[in-house]
Amino acid sequence: MKLVLIGIQGSGKSTQGNLLSRLFHIPYLSTGHIFRKIAKEKTSLGRYVKETINSGVLVPDDKTIEIVNSYLSRPEYKKGYILDGFPRTINQADAFSNNVDKVIYLKIPDKEALWRLVNRHQQRDDETLPAIKKRIEMFHKHTKLVIEYYKKQEKVVVIDATQLIEQVNKDILESLGKKLVKNKLEGVSLKYKSIIAIVGLPGAGKTMAADIFKNKNLPVISFGKIINDYIDKQKLPHTEKVHKKVREEMRSKFGIDVLAKMNEEKLKQTLEHNQIVIIDGMRSWEEYLYLKAKLTKVKIFILCIWAEKQIRYQRSAKRKYRSQLFGEQRDINELIGTNMGPTIAFADFLIKNNFSVEDMTDKLEGIYREVYFSL
Repeated sequence: MKLVLIGIQGSGKSTQGNLLSRLFHIPYLSTGHIFRKIAKEKTSLGRYVKETINSGVLVPDDKTIEIVNSYLSRPEYKKGYILDGFPRTINQADAFSNNVDKVIYLKIPDKEALWRLVNRHQQRDDETLPAIKKRIEMFHKHTKLVIEYYKKQEKVVVIDATQLIEQVNKDILESLGKKLVKNKLEGVSLKYKSIIAIVGLPGAGKTMAADIFKNKNLPVISFGKIINDYIDKQKLPHTEKVHKKVREEMRSKFGIDVLAKMNEEKLKQTLEHNQIVIIDGMRSWEEYLYLKAKLTKVKIFILCIWAEKQIRYQRSAKRKYRSQLFGEQRDINELIGTNMGPTIAFADFLIKNNFSVEDMTDKLEGIYREVYFSL
């Protein structure tokens, strides 16, 4: 399904877009969010977009069309999308190659929208009163023509957006011939469940990535916890010599895929109640093959976190826990001794983690969306 949400700023497009995304299991794409993200970049395009949106003027049609088409070519949009903020002009509507199923017009008086924007808790930098008034003026001048454009195609549904959020959502669903059954959309189900297995050398940021996913309420299972807990229980030091000895003893006794075997039941139980499960620190290629053989109805994606060697070593040395576990020998033992090399080489996704947590979060969000909307 391909939906377009149209309405003046403050009409509730973002709220309804996110609700519909969860219900239909298709991604919500706000062009405003895209432009605000670009505006943060230290580039000529970033500076241009920042100045443009802060002044309340629309980004030119040709640039907007180029950016939107680029986003919609990504894999997560192949099943459909919910588009907010585009098309805003007749030129954009004419040039938009994607076939739109329905256009949802969230209708609200200008005064009501202004009151909502002025009184909401978190205001954006571009939400000054003059900029908001300018956008409303531009909406009436340009975007109302887009509504008429789609009305001629009998694709427009007009919704009273002054109502409560729940009622607006119900009206939208009814207009699309859908209804909720036990808070789920009737007739919509997910085909697969997925595992995102994080791999990478020490200090690359595997645990950081796992924590970011955890903040999205995704369950995380740490494969290395078994070894760490055993060494802590034995009151042994966390050195590479000790870790290597413990790993080799476990693998000699139970096989090189031992950590996958020991976490198999926990993974199965967690997948019963979750669509996506994160593995923090899958080590060997054999672990990956074991899980593929045992969890045949689950898609397993390998995510490699990479960082420059010196950055990894600096991060590892600053850790309060296991701060001695880094260096070239540790790297070689991980790549060859634990057979992590193939998991890195065959990773489905690769993230370079030399920069900020914010940068890492943005990159992981993109991967999460691609995995989630491919289910």
